[in-house]
Amino acid sequence: MKLNNTLSRKLEEFKPISDVVKIYTCGPTVYNYQHIGNYAAQIYWDLLVRTLRANGYQVRRVLNLTDVGHLVSDGDEGEDKLEKGAEREGKSVYEVAEYYIDDFLKNYRALELSEPEVLARATDYIEADIRAVDKMTENGFTYETEDGVYYDTSKFAGYADFARLDLEGLKAGARVGFSDEKRNASDFAVWKFIKPGEKHAMRWDYLGRPGYPGWHLECSTIIHEELGEPIDIHTGGIDHIPIHHTNEIAQTFAISGRALAKYWLHCNFITIDGEKISKSLGNVYLLSDLSERGFSPMDYKMWVLQGHYSGTRNFTFDGLEAAKIRRLNWRNRIAECYQKDIVSEGAFERILAAVSEDLNSAEAFALIDNSTLSLDDWKKIDELFGLRLIADTPDISEESYALLKERAKARTNKDFAKSDEIRDQLALAGISVKDTADGQVWGYLR
Repeated sequence: MKLNNTLSRKLEEFKPISDVVKIYTCGPTVYNYQHIGNYAAQIYWDLLVRTLRANGYQVRRVLNLTDVGHLVSDGDEGEDKLEKGAEREGKSVYEVAEYYIDDFLKNYRALELSEPEVLARATDYIEADIRAVDKMTENGFTYETEDGVYYDTSKFAGYADFARLDLEGLKAGARVGFSDEKRNASDFAVWKFIKPGEKHAMRWDYLGRPGYPGWHLECSTIIHEELGEPIDIHTGGIDHIPIHHTNEIAQTFAISGRALAKYWLHCNFITIDGEKISKSLGNVYLLSDLSERGFSPMDYKMWVLQGHYSGTRNFTFDGLEAAKIRRLNWRNRIAECYQKDIVSEGAFERILAAVSEDLNSAEAFALIDNSTLSLDDWKKIDELFGLRLIADTPDISEESYALLKERAKARTNKDFAKSDEIRDQLALAGISVKDTADGQVWGYLR
């Protein structure tokens, strides 16, 4: 198995650290609904887990849920996301977090995504966050200012390496109003203090003052507590490379003196009709919006897996319709397997080899389209991609088989009116009939 490692910027052979592959996935900040672009990332990392397991690896994966409010900027400024959600909806921040966690998990499961071994809520790790800040301070990596405890990036020689940052350029271009207390432009808060009169419902005492953890801290803490460093694979979006993941690496080094992860995988963004997903453009689609247009979560998952996680993807409803038709065609090939004995020779092994090459599901799908596949192959394909192909393609009822038998008899008797009448009756049940040289072949219309 090979993976394109952001750390080295190279395609590398995957070599696990131990018998169990440890994976950490950056999950959602639960202050609003997750749009289809957010779920694309979860689909890609589900494929990673499924491919590892298909290759015989044991996996322990942690997915975090950011239910601690953090600032809308990756830096240390702006509104708090959960406070913003609570104000918008007239609820408490805890009610907002609970509602959107439930919605995320409902859609996560509708997409047939593998359950993580640990679903980590950031609020469950506050004491561990405080221990982590204490450890970083003890090791000489932090300093205190009026508004928080900051990580001194000059103390970590490798800070710029992961994202290939130009720290001198960053320092020269520091924004107007740059804090006099901040030693370096790249320094970041590991703990924020709440100023008197400042609205912030989530607060915990530290150093004799109310405050809350910096949002980069939760991932380092959860990994430290649940997996231990170094882990095998850390996943996330490309937007996390220059700040969030860079800061995670720095924090982990300050806490344990170790590297955070051996392999880093980053997925690219999805655009919609060529535009960035944005509320102002009116192109924020939820899975429920797709459902209202007649598309299932599996149709969307099919569309996502037709491309590569590192490539730019442009979503259109025409493209989604094509993915829906492709999935239906696959289901009808499964239906054919119920009706005749189809034998293949090594087809699934070639499909698994393709997807094992940096999760190249697009190449694997092309092989599926052009290979002769047995029912056993289809079951393995379903397990690899999680597309509900078998579950959504049941064998037809005895009543439907009786109708097919009656239709065959009508055709033998050249009673084509009766034949057409039965075909239409089957169509109402969503069943198609195709006449071939070998007789009738049934399938599904939807």
